[in-house]
Amino acid sequence: MRFRDALTTATAGVRHAKVRSALTMLGIVIGIASVIILMSIGRSAENLILDQVRSTGSNLIFVIPGATKGSRFASPASVQGVVIKTLVREDADNLRREPALSAVAPEVRGQARVVYENNDTTVTFEGVPEEFFRIRNFNLSRGYPFTNIDSDSLNRVTVIGSKLAETLFGQIDPVGKNLRIKNLSFRVVGVLEPKGMGPMGIDQDNVVLLPLLIAQKQILGIDHYNLMTIQGNEAYTMDYAKNRITSILREDHRITDPDKDDFTVRTQEDALDMLGNITGILTAFLTSIASISLIVGGIGIMNIMLVSVVERTKEIGLRKAVGATNWDILEQFLLESIILTLLGGVIGILVGAAFVGLAYLILSRTLVSGWTFALPASAIGLAALVSTLTGLAFGIYPASQAAKKNPIDALRYE
Repeated sequence: MRFRDALTTATAGVRHAKVRSALTMLGIVIGIASVIILMSIGRSAENLILDQVRSTGSNLIFVIPGATKGSRFASPASVQGVVIKTLVREDADNLRREPALSAVAPEVRGQARVVYENNDTTVTFEGVPEEFFRIRNFNLSRGYPFTNIDSDSLNRVTVIGSKLAETLFGQIDPVGKNLRIKNLSFRVVGVLEPKGMGPMGIDQDNVVLLPLLIAQKQILGIDHYNLMTIQGNEAYTMDYAKNRITSILREDHRITDPDKDDFTVRTQEDALDMLGNITGILTAFLTSIASISLIVGGIGIMNIMLVSVVERTKEIGLRKAVGATNWDILEQFLLESIILTLLGGVIGILVGAAFVGLAYLILSRTLVSGWTFALPASAIGLAALVSTLTGLAFGIYPASQAAKKNPIDALRYE
């Protein structure tokens, strides 16, 4: 039998039992749609997270107090809340003299209650130099940023996040108003544009930025830094800039054994790699769980095809009696199985894409700012491949059972 004739016969067999065919495809539709949805949402979440990291600035290198033990993705003790005092002003001054670095912005941070009239909330405050606004892409929607002169002169001024401005001031323009932090009065000189989450999991829209020395000396009473954000010079590679930072800090701290570093240097690419690995693993894990439904759907197809073989025993006997070979029978039933799974796969892709589009509309407009619609081609290709292989794998046994039937016994079957 020619392949075209076999395909025509298989298609007719599928159309003959429409309800049964639809129910058979249902498991495949659910499985494929689940895979599409999870892969798409995983890719969208990955894009959102990576875009937020990229939005913090370009050519950034982060210096964190404390050594990293074990994996390069492990967190220094300072990130876990341990106070480490290894980064000081001398380190920042020496790094500023390095040609491979274009800007150095040491930071201190803490949490405090912020009060304006009868409104108050607890937020993260950060003490930063004026370079911080430029290298971290912190733009203002109103007002102006403070400068290093404000810091050296101990001027109590502040720039606040957009969400905090709404929480404390409502519809009132915060610029020029005074708020209190730990019983100290600060004049608001600027409000940041919406920024989203930043490094270390800080909500950058709910933050208070203060001149570095004021936060360091008058609020926290410390001489060390919690973090240094450094922008590499574009004339040099990031690896060279990272190595120069490491060399300078080792010289400052009189470290001769690299295994005894009391600081950690990480580039923006390190953060992107780490986040990409984490989101990729989670997406693969969730997709593998969704794939279980494909196995269930495949078993359903095999069961239905076995029932179909029994119901069509006389048809098989008649076809063999007029000259059909075992291969012809095998081909017909195998094609029926593949057609069912392919149709189920196409419908599953459409259902999954529609659900992802609906999720995008909801998340982008109501819950998550910056959520992007992502329907990776790999998800569609994988779905089509898996549905075909499922039909092939779970259709072989019923098709072989049909092909093995003796034509005389088949014709006598009641």
